[in-house]
Amino acid sequence: MLRQYELLERVRAYDPDADEALINRAYVFSMKAHGSQKRASGDPYYSHPIEVAGILTDLRLDDETIATAILHDTIEDTVATPEEVERLFGPNVARLVDGVTKLSKIEAQSENQRAAENLRKFLLAMSGDIRVLLVKLADRLHNMRTLHFIANAEKRRRIARETMDIYAPLAERIGMYEFMTEMQTLAFRELEPDAYQSISKRLEQLHKGGGDLIDRIGRGIRAHLEASGIEAQVQGREKHPYSIWRKMAERHVSFEQLSDVMAFRAIVGTEEDCYRTLGLIHGRWPMVPGRFKDFISTPKRNGYKSLHTSVIHDEQMRIEIQIRTGDMHAQAEHGLAAHWAYKEGKDEAARTQHPWISDLVEILDHAGSAEELLEHTRMAMYQDRIFAFTPKGELIQLPKGASPVDFAYAVHTDLGDQTVGAKVNGRVMPLRTPLDNGDQVEILVSKAQHPQPTWLNFVVTGKAKAKIRRFVKSKEREETIALGRKLFDEIVQRLPVPLGWEAIAEALRRLHLHDDDALMEAIALKRIDDVQVMEALLPGSAGKGQVKPPPQRQAISIKGLTPGVAFTLAECCHPIPGDRIVGLRREGTGIEVHAIGCDRLADGIDADWVDLAWGNESDGGTARLCIVIKNEPGSLAVITSILGNHGANIVSLDQKARDGSFHTFTLGLEVHDVPHLMRILAALRATEVVSTAERI
Repeated sequence: MLRQYELLERVRAYDPDADEALINRAYVFSMKAHGSQKRASGDPYYSHPIEVAGILTDLRLDDETIATAILHDTIEDTVATPEEVERLFGPNVARLVDGVTKLSKIEAQSENQRAAENLRKFLLAMSGDIRVLLVKLADRLHNMRTLHFIANAEKRRRIARETMDIYAPLAERIGMYEFMTEMQTLAFRELEPDAYQSISKRLEQLHKGGGDLIDRIGRGIRAHLEASGIEAQVQGREKHPYSIWRKMAERHVSFEQLSDVMAFRAIVGTEEDCYRTLGLIHGRWPMVPGRFKDFISTPKRNGYKSLHTSVIHDEQMRIEIQIRTGDMHAQAEHGLAAHWAYKEGKDEAARTQHPWISDLVEILDHAGSAEELLEHTRMAMYQDRIFAFTPKGELIQLPKGASPVDFAYAVHTDLGDQTVGAKVNGRVMPLRTPLDNGDQVEILVSKAQHPQPTWLNFVVTGKAKAKIRRFVKSKEREETIALGRKLFDEIVQRLPVPLGWEAIAEALRRLHLHDDDALMEAIALKRIDDVQVMEALLPGSAGKGQVKPPPQRQAISIKGLTPGVAFTLAECCHPIPGDRIVGLRREGTGIEVHAIGCDRLADGIDADWVDLAWGNESDGGTARLCIVIKNEPGSLAVITSILGNHGANIVSLDQKARDGSFHTFTLGLEVHDVPHLMRILAALRATEVVSTAERI
C-alpha cells in the first residue's frame, strides 16, 4: 500500500508548490473515516483511495484532484457529510467529491438499468468538472487491478463487462490509451479466461522462441535511424492479448495466421523528424499496403497524433511501427489528462492552449473557441447542445431541437438514409420528436427506405440537411427528366412529320443544351416552351397550320413519380387516384396537379395545362372529408372504427364546430383511390351517429 510520505513525494516531484497540508488532511480524514473497513483483499479500505491518488500522480494532476481521489469514497461509504468535506477542504474539492459520489450511486443500480443508461448518467454527472471523470477512471482502473479478490464470480463478470463496454471506450474517447489498454486486458482476462490464457501462453512461447527478438528488432530500427541523423527512442512490445483476440475474431484467422503481433514505437524530436523517419523506414523495409495512417496531418477527434505503418521486417515477419514526438506520446498515453498536468506556477493561461475538453464531447466545431471551452469546464456552457446515446453507449453530440433523424445521420450517413423509425428510451416515437439531453436512441432501418423530403421540415443539423437535400435534388432531377421525357414524346407526336435520327442532336445544338437529360429537364420545368422545342427539332414546324391538333394526345401518366419531388398535389383540391386530373406547368417549378373541377384552375392562366393520368397501381393520396356527427358518447369511436376497418389512415382531425346536438369535423384521410373513398363515405353515411359525410 502507498504510504502518506510516498504519496507526498510523488506530488512534490512534479509540483513543488503543491498544498501539502491539503493532501495530508485528506489522507488523515480518509483513514479515520473508513476506520476498520476492509476490502475484499483483506487490506484496509482506505488503501484503495490512496492507490487511486497514486495512479493520478502518474498523470501529474493538481493537488485538488489528488485530495479528491483520497476522499472520493468518504461520503458514500462513511458517516462523513458533504458539508464536513466542504468545511475542511474547500468548495472545489467538495464539489469534485460530490460528483464522484453521484457516479458511484449510479453504479449501484440494478442490472437492467446499466449499460448505455449508466454511461449517459455518468457523463452528465461529471459535467461539473472534468476532473471528476479522471478520478472515476483511476478508481475503476484500481478496482480492476484488484478484481480477482472478489469471491462472487457473477459480480466479477458484471464489473468486467461494464468496464469493457463503458469505461475502456470512454478512456479511449478522451485519448487515455494506457488506461484503456489495461482496463481491456483485465476485463478480457475475466470475461474470456480460456482465450486469455491461450493467447498469453502463445505469446510466452513466441517470446521464448525468439529470445531477444523484440530488443533485436528495436536496436536495428534505432541504428538505421541514427545512421541517417535521426535520434530516436525505440520501444517494442508484443500486442496485448485482447487486441490480438479482437483481430483474430475480426479477420477470422488463427493465432498462427496473425502475423503482426509485435509493435514498435519510435519517439523523435520534431514533427518533421516523424516524416523523415517514416521515409527511412519505408526505404529500408517493404511497406504493407493499406496499413499506413497519418494521424499527424489529420488527428483523431480526441487529439491523438501519430504515424502508423506496417512493414515486412528482415526477420520475415510483419511489424507495426508508430512514429511520434514526445509531446504526441504524452497525449497518446494520457490524452485529456495530459492537459490537466501540473504547470509551473499553476498558470491558468498555459492551460488555455489545449482544447482537450472539445475532444471529450466532440463539440468544438459548434461551441466557440478553445479558450472559451477551457475557461468554462462545465456543461452549462453547452446549453445549446444535447447529448444522446446509442444503445451501445456511444455518445452523440447534437444541437438542441435535434430529431432522431439528425441522430441517425450523426452516427452514419447510411443509417440516416435508411431510417424508418426510432425508439427513444425504449419507446417508439415519431421521427420529428425533439431529443432531450441524455436520451438513448435506437434507430429502426430498412434497406428499402430512402431520405424523405418532409424530413427537411424538422431536421436541424447541417449534415442531415445536406444529405437529405442532396438525395432530394438527385431524385428530383431524375423524376423531372422522366416527366420531361413524357412531355417530349407528346410534343413529338404533334409534329407534322416523323423525326430523323439526327434531329435531337441538332435540337440540342440549337438550344445550347449539352445532352438529352438537360433537354428533358428544361421541358419539364418550362425553361423552354413547346414551340421552341418544335422549332429546334423541325424548323418551321410550329408555323400556322403545321402542328397536329392536340385533342388526340394521350394523358401523361404520373405513375412511378414521387409527389413533392417531380410534382405536387394541390392543397386546394387534394386529388387522389381515380380523379380526373390536370397539371399546371410554370417556369422553374414542378407540375402542380389539380382535380379537373378545382376552382383554382381558373388562376392558372399563366401556366401551361398538361393532361395527366394516374397510371395503374398509383400509391394513393390524402382526401379531405367533412363529417357531422351526433354529440353522443362513443360517436367518435364509431367513426374511427369504420375508418380502421376500411384500411384508411387518419392523418389529421380538426373540430370545426360544436352545435349543441352535433359536432363538425374535418379529416385528412389516406386512401387508395376514389372507389376506396366512396366505400368509406357509404359506410359512414350508413351509421346512425353520422348526420352527413362529404368529400371537401
